[in-house]
Amino acid sequence: MRSYIVFLLLLSIKVAGKAFCRVRLEWVRDADEPWADLRVLALVNHTSLFEPVFLAAVPNRLLWQLATHGVVPLADKTAARPILGRLFLLIAKHVVPVTREKDDTWEEVLRQVRDPEAVLLILPEGRMMRRTGLDREGNPMTIRGGIADILRAMPDGRLFIAYSGGLHHIQAPGERFPRPFRRAWLGAEVVDIEEYRGELGGSECAEAFKVAVIEDLTRRRDAYCYRTR
Repeated sequence: MRSYIVFLLLLSIKVAGKAFCRVRLEWVRDADEPWADLRVLALVNHTSLFEPVFLAAVPNRLLWQLATHGVVPLADKTAARPILGRLFLLIAKHVVPVTREKDDTWEEVLRQVRDPEAVLLILPEGRMMRRTGLDREGNPMTIRGGIADILRAMPDGRLFIAYSGGLHHIQAPGERFPRPFRRAWLGAEVVDIEEYRGELGGSECAEAFKVAVIEDLTRRRDAYCYRTR
C-alpha cells in the first residue's frame, strides 16, 4: 500500500511542478537509454527544499522505481519539520533519517542499497546553499564522502548525476513563500557505476576512492552548475 501512496504523491508533485515551474532538462553528455538501469540518483548544487519540482522532468517509470524500491537518506533536522518533514518521509519506499555522523543511521542506508533492485536518491553536499554561496554555518559548499560509500556498495547499474542550476530565484532557504511560474534548469548525465569505480580506484583504498569521488563530482558540479545559460 505504501508504494501506491508514494507513487501517487510523487506523481502529484510532478504535475504540480509542471504547473508551478518550467523545468528545462538538458543532457550534458549523450547516453543510450538514459533512464534505464539507474541505481543512484545524485543531485548536486542543493539550494532549496523546492527541488522536488525537478520531478517535472523525469518519466513516470522512475517515479514508480522510487515508490517501490527507492532509498533516500534524509537529514534528521529536515525529517523533524512538522509539515515538510512528513512530506519528505513519503518520497520513497525507504526514507532513512540520518545524522551528520557516520553512525548506525548511515549503516542502515548502506544496508538498504544492497538490495539488487534498490535505487537511491542522494544530495551529495548534505546541506543547502544560502544566498551567500555558503552553507548555514558560513562554510563553503563541498561534496561529502557518503556518495563514495554508496558507489562502493552498489554492485552494478548506472549513476544519474543531476546538476541543478539553482532555485534561489524560486525560493531561497529562509524565505517563507515561493515565487511561481519561473524557469528552472537541470543538467544531467549518466555514468556506469562499475566503470566509474574502476576509473577512480574504487576496488582499492576506500579513503583514496572517497577523495577521488569528491574531487570528480566537485569538478563536474563547477563545470555544469555555474555556467551561463
